[in-house]
Amino acid sequence: MPSRPLAAQTALVTGASGGIGADLARELAALGANLVITARSADKLAALADELRAKHAVTVTVVAADLATREGPATLAAEVDRQGLVIDLLVNNAGFGTWSAFADTPWHDVERLIDLDLRALTFLTHYFIGGMKARGRGRIMNVASFLAYAPCPDFATYGAAKAYVLSLSEALDHELKGSGVRVFVTCPGGTRTNFTEAAGQRLTKVGQRSLMTSEAVARLSVKKMLRGRRTYIPGWMNVLSGLFLRLVPRTFRPAFMRTAMGAGVEKPKLGRA
Repeated sequence: MPSRPLAAQTALVTGASGGIGADLARELAALGANLVITARSADKLAALADELRAKHAVTVTVVAADLATREGPATLAAEVDRQGLVIDLLVNNAGFGTWSAFADTPWHDVERLIDLDLRALTFLTHYFIGGMKARGRGRIMNVASFLAYAPCPDFATYGAAKAYVLSLSEALDHELKGSGVRVFVTCPGGTRTNFTEAAGQRLTKVGQRSLMTSEAVARLSVKKMLRGRRTYIPGWMNVLSGLFLRLVPRTFRPAFMRTAMGAGVEKPKLGRA
């Protein structure tokens, strides 16, 4: 494989202000891709853009947008078109979760999760896939989660959303067979980012030690995408967990997942805000 196999291609990365998204942008830039990076934080995006331009001599376009709003995805797509950019690789990474019982989660949070994790991803995939198909080439990387493989109490909406992402991605990749367009889905397990804190989890020391780095997730995911994989679970421990999960009868999977997910999470204390 050439050292810069994505030279002269343009990748759009959502949720690029930190974590896996920022490291995916770094990996793609190192492989020669020009970038369009988007998230809510314009300052963080600008700092990342400066880093990538200086280190890899690529073109980086910053578009600050809130994809959890109903108008956000269309606004992003319109700005890409306004600047005359052709997207060769779409990376749908933006997303968030809430660690709480569904009935206790404010509807506003549930709705934002659905709009970001499902609606924005589906809209952007639909918007850019037509051009890729017409050109006879292109890639889409969707970032799902290990939780896509089993119902997960206290992460019920997030896990269900990621199951949709996994199913959609696998179906689209088959639909597009022979078109020159591929859809790849990566399903990370626990990753050392600000995701757990934002979701409301407090990990124990054991839970922290089990996390992969976002750099490793990004590097492995891009590598497998370029090798032509359709679906990928980063990390051999996560792969083994996935194999074991298949042995658990579906009836018992929610209880199994609650136990497994809670093992590395601090139990809430009475009186804690």
